[in-house]
Amino acid sequence: MIIFLETLGCSRNQVDSEIMLGKIVAKGHTLSSDPAAAEVIIVNTCGFISTASDEAVDVILEMAEYKKTGVCKRLIATGCLAQRYKDDPDLTATLPEVDAFLGTGACEHIVEAVENKEIKSFTLFPDPNKRAFQDISEQRLLLFDHFAYVKVSEGCNRKCTYCIIPKLRGLQRSRPVREIVKESETLVERGVKEIILTAENTTDYGRDMKNGKGFDHVLSSLAHSLDKKNAWIRFLYTHPETLTESVIQAVKNHQNICSYYDVPIQHASSSILKKMGRPYTTEDLYTLFETIKWIDPDATLRTTLIVGFPGETEEDFKTLMKFIRDIRFDHLGVFIYSDSKDLKSHLLKDHVPPKIAEIRHDRIMEAQARISQSINENHVGKVFEVLVEENPEPGVYIGRTGFQAPEVDGVTFIYADGLEIGAFVKVKITDAFEYDIAGELA
Repeated sequence: MIIFLETLGCSRNQVDSEIMLGKIVAKGHTLSSDPAAAEVIIVNTCGFISTASDEAVDVILEMAEYKKTGVCKRLIATGCLAQRYKDDPDLTATLPEVDAFLGTGACEHIVEAVENKEIKSFTLFPDPNKRAFQDISEQRLLLFDHFAYVKVSEGCNRKCTYCIIPKLRGLQRSRPVREIVKESETLVERGVKEIILTAENTTDYGRDMKNGKGFDHVLSSLAHSLDKKNAWIRFLYTHPETLTESVIQAVKNHQNICSYYDVPIQHASSSILKKMGRPYTTEDLYTLFETIKWIDPDATLRTTLIVGFPGETEEDFKTLMKFIRDIRFDHLGVFIYSDSKDLKSHLLKDHVPPKIAEIRHDRIMEAQARISQSINENHVGKVFEVLVEENPEPGVYIGRTGFQAPEVDGVTFIYADGLEIGAFVKVKITDAFEYDIAGELA
């Protein structure tokens, strides 16, 4: 059969999609990049916040139209949206267009869902806590050519009041280091030039284990394994409480690890952090980023914030604004608080009116745009190593430096001819913009 898969949401979801695609192809099915040509359409959904759930439903309904206008005979919804509403007795009635719902623990059953034409409204929601790590002997079908995400753990033990991930993905299970290293080595052998370690909280790695080895051990082991393999190592989604000096030192000690710290702080007001269930204060955050810069002065900093959280006052917001101006993050993303009845934060008092939350969102993005522009202007005249990824038009290439993560940060435009896609080149920066930079071969 001909299969089309649409992936929504985070990097963990992307890994799940690649695992499912690998299983599908191994069974002799064909993939298509055109949903109109597909006999089976799969939507791997996100359901983390209400806007993501709304997008997932919209995409499902859009894909359902191919049952009328294309050759689609079967529509499958997988991932977090399906998992979030698995106990809703009206799930299948609400989306009758969907022939099969698979939860986050059901990736291994995707072939069964694809091939089982007889059962209408097929639902499968195994306990995500019992999901085994991927079989590294089975090849993932990568969605990108030159970078790949590698999971270091599944699930989360945190109790953030705004988050439903533990319910969707289960409790934290750290993956054996040898499997992380082996999969990364295999991916690099296949031509991947950047390994990106991912998890709900990467630096929480090992807290569920008894051997005392944490994320710094993962980084050091992988760095040694990939030494002289001409590949970058990057990690995302750290937690401020477990981003320790030993982790920072491991980055500093290995040239093949990008000096890039993705630290989703969520807020900087101690009172709001307490309501969020985040176990640190404003002072703790200042200390953390001062420590990063003390050990690793060239570190790139990225964070993610939530504004409009229940109880957020103007004073709380001013504390947040002052913090981002003091720290001067290289990259920053901000979300407006997304409420839902199945969240603990829903029960908190003093919900912020949407209009005020939107204004606060825009004020932060305006401030960050100025900070990013200033930081990028400081790059002008400097030379950086860039991974070449695209050639959109003659004389122009698009790539990324070590301080630019894929999909979420800006890019580097390279004015040159004859470059090899997937190669590392030295680029002298000549122009700076709010989020991107540009240059020529050094």
